[in-house]
Amino acid sequence: MMSRGSRLRQIGWLFALSISFGCFIALTFQVNSVKSEVRLAERQIVQLEREKLLLETEFQARANQQQLADWNAIEFGYKAPRADQYISGVRQLASLGAPRGMNAPSPIRVARAPDAAPSPEALDAMVSPISGQRVAQADRVQSPSAKKPGQMEIKASAADDFARAFGEATPLVARVAEVVE
Repeated sequence: MMSRGSRLRQIGWLFALSISFGCFIALTFQVNSVKSEVRLAERQIVQLEREKLLLETEFQARANQQQLADWNAIEFGYKAPRADQYISGVRQLASLGAPRGMNAPSPIRVARAPDAAPSPEALDAMVSPISGQRVAQADRVQSPSAKKPGQMEIKASAADDFARAFGEATPLVARVAEVVE
């Protein structure tokens, strides 16, 4: 009989363990489904906040439409496009690419820096930004190979011009004089 009670106890424990394991699995699935719902709700909150921000921006833009219309009419001179300003097809677009006529204005060109060094005549026309006087030939750098590209050389006359413009008491004048010497 002892073995029969022991066997019944083992079956009872096995049954209790299986029920608790089943409850554990069910509870895990329930927790994961709640987590999934929370993530979905967070995503919806973020999406609704973005939509709210978009609508607030739209509202602010529409609230300022009269001010924008005034700016367009007075400041910028913008007008709404007319029906005749739209292109009706490919042929009309191709007609816009016709060669320039006889009295047509010249096309817009992009400015660029010259490739070569300035001519001596252009250097003679240079003016000191400090004194407003013409720069003497002796003040210019004679050998461009002695300095690196983009590096400037300070001459004594530039320091003199600076001292005349701002006075001798300026600490910067003393520093410029040190650099020159």
